[in-house]
Amino acid sequence: MALRIRLLGDPILRQKAKKIEIIDESLREIAKEMVGIMYSGDGVGLAAPQVGLSIRLIVVDIGDGWDAYINPEIIEKSDEIIVGEEGCLSIPEVFEEVPRPRWIKIKYQDFNGNYHEELKEDYAARVFAHEIDHLEGKLFIDYLSLAKRRLLMPKLNEIRRRSKVVSK
Repeated sequence: MALRIRLLGDPILRQKAKKIEIIDESLREIAKEMVGIMYSGDGVGLAAPQVGLSIRLIVVDIGDGWDAYINPEIIEKSDEIIVGEEGCLSIPEVFEEVPRPRWIKIKYQDFNGNYHEELKEDYAARVFAHEIDHLEGKLFIDYLSLAKRRLLMPKLNEIRRRSKVVSK
């Protein structure tokens, strides 16, 4: 399978991804290919919709090796909000300050179908919240003020134009 990064403007980025019902070797292969794409883009996380697959799968490597998270969801989050810089492989060369919960508790499945719950704090919480947002069709630019989005509009429109060229 030849997966590639989908850019802002591709409709799949705005769709709610489907729950994964069958966990098999092909899913593991998809995750491995996603990791390669993530590393080649110098990313720390990647969600399946970003490579054109409307399934609830993310891969993350925040410094201790990559792992895949199947059907991840945020089940609890802190009231405390931290603002930090984010970027996205689907919105290249755009980096903005985004508010996120200081910690989140996630629930997900592994490749054996087992369920896990984990607490993610600070930077890890930011990365996981960002990637799980992708599964809901939400992008980090959605958190920006209207004024900030207006300032970014020329750059965002250029990315949308590139997305249309690539998808043809």
